[in-house]
Amino acid sequence: MSIPIPNLRHLRVYLEVAECKSISKAAPRVFLSQPAITQAIAKLESLLESELFERHSDGMFPTRSGKVWHNRVRRCMDYIERGIREALKNRAGSRPVPAAQIMPLLTTTQLKALVAVSEAQNFTIASRNLGVSQSSLHRAARELEQQLAVTLFEKTSTGINTTKPCQALARAVKLGFAEIRQGYYEISALRSREVGKIVLGSMPLARTSILPDVLIRFCAAHPDIGINVVDAPYNDLLQHLRHGDLDFLVGALRFPPPADDIVQEELLAPPLAIVARKGHPLASARHLDIETLAGYSWVVPSSGTPTRAFFDSLFVDKGLPTPHRLVETSSQILIRELLRGSDRLTLVSTHQIEHELRLGMLCVLPFALSHTRRPIGITLRQNWQPTPSQKEFLEMLRAAASRYAEH
Repeated sequence: MSIPIPNLRHLRVYLEVAECKSISKAAPRVFLSQPAITQAIAKLESLLESELFERHSDGMFPTRSGKVWHNRVRRCMDYIERGIREALKNRAGSRPVPAAQIMPLLTTTQLKALVAVSEAQNFTIASRNLGVSQSSLHRAARELEQQLAVTLFEKTSTGINTTKPCQALARAVKLGFAEIRQGYYEISALRSREVGKIVLGSMPLARTSILPDVLIRFCAAHPDIGINVVDAPYNDLLQHLRHGDLDFLVGALRFPPPADDIVQEELLAPPLAIVARKGHPLASARHLDIETLAGYSWVVPSSGTPTRAFFDSLFVDKGLPTPHRLVETSSQILIRELLRGSDRLTLVSTHQIEHELRLGMLCVLPFALSHTRRPIGITLRQNWQPTPSQKEFLEMLRAAASRYAEH
C-alpha cells in the first residue's frame, strides 16, 4: 500500500509541540494559530489512526506511538536538512544561507515533484507518475529552484538532466520519506496491525540458498507483511539501497565497501567450486591441472564481479592467459542449461547449485579452491533503523546462515 507523506508544515508543528509540550508555546515558533496547530495534529492522528499526545494539566506528552513518530519525523527532517545543505553549496551569490532558514519554506508537494522528476528525467512522465498536471509539476519544481537559488534541472535535446544539487537533495528527500513510511509501519505494529512491506535486493549467492527458506518461514509467521525481492545487477541494487528504495541487500559482499554510507555484515563464506555437467570428460579425473582447465570453454559472470575476479586470477596467477571462449551471464538458469548441453565449465559456490547437485544434473570437479571463499551477507545503510518486522527478518537470515555454515 502507498503511504501518503504528510504536509511538511504539519510534521514541523508536531516536533515543536512535542518539544514545547504545549500548543500555546509552539504557536509563535511555527507562526500558526492554536486552532491551526490542533487541526494539524488531528490530521496526523487521523492518518496514523493513533493518538500522538496525552493531554494533561501540566502539558502534552507523546504517547508510545507519539515517541515512535517523533523519532521518525526527526530523522526525516535531519535527512532533508542535510540535503539542503549539500544543495546550497552551489547557491547563487556569495552570502551563505543556513539550511534551517530554507526548511520552513519547503512543501511536500515541491519535494515530491523533485523526486518524481529526478527519477523520470522527464516532466511528462513524472507528472503522469504523480497523477498531477504537468503545469503543476513545473510550478512546484521552479518554486523550489527559486527558494534554493540553485539550478536543479537543465534542459537537453533529449529531455532534462538533474544537477548535482538536485541529485543530493532528491536522495536526501527519498531517505527522509522512507523514515515516514517506517514510522507508519511501526505505529501500526504497536496497534497489533501487521501492515507494511520489506523491500530487499537479492544477489545470486543468497537467492538459491538461505533466502528462500527465510522467506517461506517469515511469510508463514507474518502473512500480512508484503515482501518485494528485487533482482538486479549489484551496482543498481546499491544505488537503490543508498536512495532508500531498498531496505537492505542480501548476497555477496564487496571489499572494500563501495561507499562510506553503507555497512556490511558477513553471514557465511562458502568456497567456490569448478562445476560441470554430469558425465563431463573431466568428472572422473583423479587430478586436474590449470592447463587442462584452460583448454575448455567456460560460462562466467561479467567483469567487475568478485567471482569473475577469482576466475581470472586462477589463470593469471599461474602465468596463463584467461580462456577466451567465454559466455558471460549472471543468470543461473542459463548457466545451468549451458553446462548441461555442453562441456563448458563454470566457477560457482556450491550453495547456489544445491538443487542441481542433489538431482545429479551437475557435478563438482576435483580441483581445490579453498582459498576462494566468497563472503555472503547483509548490506545496510549506515544508521538505518529497522522496524520490528524488518529486524525479525534479519534475525531469521542470521539464523539460517548459521545453520548453513554448520553443514
